[in-house]
Amino acid sequence: MANLIKIAIAGEGGQGVQSIAEILAEAANEAGKNALYIPNFGVEQRGGVSIAYVQISDEAIGFPKFQKADILIPVSTRAVERTAMYAGKDTIYIYDNSLVDYNDVNKEVVGNKFFDVTPANLGTDNVAVNGDKANKNLSEVNTLIAIPANDIAKNELHPRVFNIIILGAVIAATEVLPLDRIKEALESKLGAKFEANPKLREMNFNALERGYELIKGAIK
Repeated sequence: MANLIKIAIAGEGGQGVQSIAEILAEAANEAGKNALYIPNFGVEQRGGVSIAYVQISDEAIGFPKFQKADILIPVSTRAVERTAMYAGKDTIYIYDNSLVDYNDVNKEVVGNKFFDVTPANLGTDNVAVNGDKANKNLSEVNTLIAIPANDIAKNELHPRVFNIIILGAVIAATEVLPLDRIKEALESKLGAKFEANPKLREMNFNALERGYELIKGAIK
């Protein structure tokens, strides 16, 4: 990864994409890096696609917005459509295949390396596949990773930590910060709740590590 990391995370209102972007930016600042976080809640008052733009660098960040993301994570079908413009040839494109249908993404992508990190495929060799239709926005994407974050949150942990799984995926894909830094940021933001309910801390940390492991298992 280049020194400047450009990240876009998008989903429906209530999926928590802004919360994890804020945690990520705060953790980067605490680690002595420059971080810029810009939220975009869309034009609808309620129910619109929420996009979080984060840039992290060891040096000054020159521009508040970017054209192509290094990491792009849409976690709803509408978010896939809304963020296609930010995908480029160097983008690592991660989506939740328990919320977004494979065809919603793959029909737009040509020549990509595809990693399906579903439970059935964990621990096996991932196989590269090709799409069959071109799209002016997504046709350049080389790395497409599908993870079942929502299913894992719902079936193994708790639906409320879905976004923390996504946060772990971001950290694994960028290696911009160590997991311990993110755990410290979670402690800072949720410390009072963690003290009141220690199981909540364990659940969030497990979710963070689970998301991290999913991506590391795919791109190792």
